[in-house]
Amino acid sequence: MKSKLQLAVILLIIGAGCSSPETSDQPNVIFILADDLGYAELGSYGQELIETPNLDTLAAHGMRFTQFYAGAPVCAPSRCTLLTGQHPGHAYIRGNDEMAEKGDVWNFEKANADPHLEGQRPLPDSLETIGDMLQKVGYKTGIVGKWGLGGPTSNSIPTTKGFDFFYGYNCQRQAHQLYPMHLWKNTEKVMLNNELVPPHTKLDSGADLYDQQSYKAYFQQDYAPALMQKEALNFIDQNKSEPFFLYYATPLTHVPLQVPQKYIDYYVGKFGDEKPYAGNAGYFPTRYPRATYAAMVTYLDEQVGELVKKLKDLGIYENTLIIFTSDNGPSYAGGTDSPYFDSAKPFKSERGWSKGFVHEGGIRVPMIATWEGKILPGTTSDLMVAFWDVMPTLAELTGTDVPHSTDGISFLPELLGDQNQSTHAFLYWEFPAAGGQQAVRMGKWKGIRKNLKQRETNLLLFDLESDPQEQNDVSGQYPDVVTKILEIMQNEHETPAVSKFLIPVLEE
Repeated sequence: MKSKLQLAVILLIIGAGCSSPETSDQPNVIFILADDLGYAELGSYGQELIETPNLDTLAAHGMRFTQFYAGAPVCAPSRCTLLTGQHPGHAYIRGNDEMAEKGDVWNFEKANADPHLEGQRPLPDSLETIGDMLQKVGYKTGIVGKWGLGGPTSNSIPTTKGFDFFYGYNCQRQAHQLYPMHLWKNTEKVMLNNELVPPHTKLDSGADLYDQQSYKAYFQQDYAPALMQKEALNFIDQNKSEPFFLYYATPLTHVPLQVPQKYIDYYVGKFGDEKPYAGNAGYFPTRYPRATYAAMVTYLDEQVGELVKKLKDLGIYENTLIIFTSDNGPSYAGGTDSPYFDSAKPFKSERGWSKGFVHEGGIRVPMIATWEGKILPGTTSDLMVAFWDVMPTLAELTGTDVPHSTDGISFLPELLGDQNQSTHAFLYWEFPAAGGQQAVRMGKWKGIRKNLKQRETNLLLFDLESDPQEQNDVSGQYPDVVTKILEIMQNEHETPAVSKFLIPVLEE
């Protein structure tokens, strides 16, 4: 006859074996997508001017990827590759398409009155997203932040594309104002306590550029990132007892340069006085542009800290995989000063090398993954992976099937320290804007073709190990490598379903 102690041990083992899937097989996932954050704008990636203590702590407690790539060098196509697992040669959305055929889409007054004028090119009904995939295995799915993949009157809104909950900007144009007149909650248009100040609004005539009071019209009551944070925390609260997936697509740190004043004041004290930014046709003027940009990064970092605290307070931190990254490289517009912050270090940060371009500064992004007790703290990975690998990774994590159309591989083994990690032979990008571009990363080699719409089809070849800034074209020295990369470019391109994304020379 078993003793009481033996019986207790047996019951404990049985209880452990019957634990609920929420606490064993199905961890929570929070995927935080920053907007236009450069590779080197976090302290853990070498930033020396901007303070990011919470994200640096995440990196110290998890894994920091050094060869992680965005899906595209701008917003909408990058998000499409992330959510659908398809690389840019197969993806439905391959560029930002503001759908001007709908009317005066850049008129913010008209768009506030008519939802039909909001939104970018929608995803087709047949295309499965990460949200769809995770709903099938019982996850509650939510997106907070910026959508950009179909307007509010289209069939492609978050709640029809795999998400149980949505709060934020449906339209990425509307995110050119961080104190907007409205946001969306599921299918409801939520009016905010802000007046309409279109992004092209200039300073008053005769205003003193050096007087902070001249900029008061650009600071209002309801700051969209603050409202989004409340909804993100509430989503976690409401779903703490079941597995959830939160896609937190924050509008930070995309311009306009707007953030609560106390954060700006901190960096003014740190950086000292600076030349104001007078604004342009699409972005607000700013008294302290460098201080404001740094403040936006730190504000985002503080929000990440609040999310982690919420998970710990609820006792679900250890059962949550947190991934943090950015949708593309740093911007050159709206008063940002990427060269000042060396935002893409060791890559180039200037226009032509950062956002909007398939050079390393435009598509290499930071990526931090933290999962307490599962990912070894303080580790660094040089595994070459990209946005289209997230879908198969989450499929393996949650025990569901990967959609057959994915171009990705799962990097879950890398996260868990498993030596049986698959690797990519290459990564492929194409981008129809900025003249038409293609790129391939293959081992240490990076091949780029630019100005394809001007029929310039010559390949530039760079050795990233010795030349991370892509300054020395060595294509003449390695014809075999050039031939292989050109073959990849030809094989990986499929004619886009949307004519706007055509690069004619690739169809010949």
